[in-house]
Amino acid sequence: MEVRNCKGCGRLFNYLQGPPLCPACIGDLEDKFHQVKEFLRENPKASMGVVAEENDVSVKQIRQWVREERLSFTEESQITMECENCGAKILTGRFCSKCKNGLISDLNGAVKKPKATFVQQPQKNSEKDRMRFLEK
Repeated sequence: MEVRNCKGCGRLFNYLQGPPLCPACIGDLEDKFHQVKEFLRENPKASMGVVAEENDVSVKQIRQWVREERLSFTEESQITMECENCGAKILTGRFCSKCKNGLISDLNGAVKKPKATFVQQPQKNSEKDRMRFLEK
């Protein structure tokens, strides 16, 4: 466990994982997320700047939520994101469906599945291969 300063408020807290924010700031950020989500439900045609300004959230934070697929825009929304691979317009996530499927098939091809190998059973010893003892 490590002690860090919160990037939001500057207080010391025990850092375990995730963003370097204290539990209070993480709670505030989650409240903002739910507020933005509700605002987008009520105003699906709002621009990114309006959403950020009305909810007192940075555009960068809204983009992060979209990239994490926590927020998704509707077809009628003015807001779209670009696929990080090909630049196609998308409504949520980092990649379009075509690029996602391509990445999945590439990863599946990179991991080679082991082939069944035939293990040959040892042959039974014949009479001549047996051990012999000499009697005295």
